[in-house]
Amino acid sequence: MLKKVDASQLKVGMFIHDLDCGWMEHPFVRNRFLLSSDEEILKIRNARIHGVVIDCGKGLDVDDAPTLAQAEAATEAEVTAIAARPLVLTRVSLGEELARAANIRKQAAGLVRTVMADARLGKAVEIERVGPVVESITESILRNSGALLGLLRIKNKDDYTFLHSVSVCALLVAFCRSRNMDAETIYQAGLGGLLHDTGKALVPDAVLNKQGRLTDEEFEIIKRHPRDGYDILSKTPEIGSIPLDITLHHHERRDGSGYPDRLAEGGISELAQMAAIVDVYDAITSDRCYHKGMSAAEALRKIYEWSKFHFSPTLAQEFMRCVGIYPVGTLVLLESGRLGVVTEPHETSLLTPKVNVFFSTRNQAYIKPQSLDLSKPLGSGGGDKIVRHESPEKWNVNPLRFMHIA
Repeated sequence: MLKKVDASQLKVGMFIHDLDCGWMEHPFVRNRFLLSSDEEILKIRNARIHGVVIDCGKGLDVDDAPTLAQAEAATEAEVTAIAARPLVLTRVSLGEELARAANIRKQAAGLVRTVMADARLGKAVEIERVGPVVESITESILRNSGALLGLLRIKNKDDYTFLHSVSVCALLVAFCRSRNMDAETIYQAGLGGLLHDTGKALVPDAVLNKQGRLTDEEFEIIKRHPRDGYDILSKTPEIGSIPLDITLHHHERRDGSGYPDRLAEGGISELAQMAAIVDVYDAITSDRCYHKGMSAAEALRKIYEWSKFHFSPTLAQEFMRCVGIYPVGTLVLLESGRLGVVTEPHETSLLTPKVNVFFSTRNQAYIKPQSLDLSKPLGSGGGDKIVRHESPEKWNVNPLRFMHIA
């Protein structure tokens, strides 16, 4: 039986099933192992790991600890309650914005690739080339955020580094907008999001794309990228303080466990804290060379759990309301056995978005695409219910093809 316990409850003889933190955030070679010494327990606590999953069938038990299922169900209920009123702000339809968003996605990813290549050669970043792309991203988010954010949900492992920067920019712009920040602040935050990983240009590809766990030495190399990015961007006279701050501090954590400066809650700016949440969310929902991306719902549960120590709880909850549990572009399984792609969140109920259904899991075949409004009853364009998020790879489908039905 799997149980969720606090690190303070750990004892020698317990079997660690999951350290419940970011893949590169703990000092152990494996995620699963038998605790054999007090030194290992101290190592876990010193790494600022708070929640741990133990396997009681392979080691000692904690009688009063909740099972993993119970802990996840409780958190899921809290997350659903928080995100129950998604922020829906659109000016044009999804179909109208998709083509423009696709071009912006391609242009922005190409720009980040060029910025990285120039950084490797010691060239300064040209803000006059970056600025217009950030403005295009911002304008697309203002017209219909679901179009670009939906397209950015799908990333190839080979271009993850570049599209991750575009995603962080778009998500940070949407987050700032949902908090009613002024246009100039949103633009500067977008610049920071697009350029936040510039320092990774100096990380060897063998380390950046390594499929196995990083060694301590390799992790130290990775941890240099915020400072390296800051140094690279500092050579650009036109760069503002906000992009520099986001680049340098997007890996800082509220409990002081982050890097490069181990800043604690009072020392991290609001925008850097927002960027940290966005950066982690996009990373854990994306397929990487070393792990499979999780669903938006699961990612928000993790963000919520980690906000007790790593992120601002207030900002984490505001971000959850901003993106919702079923963002546009999410593949979902309905009670009818059909697969559908979310095209528009409901104004007040995150569990009843609009979806385009296109595949029957019972017949293992494509069906005529149909648009459903899950907030409406059968006969009025609805009459179905989301069962869970699904992986496109599991069914070998591309949901983005069906985001817009002509």
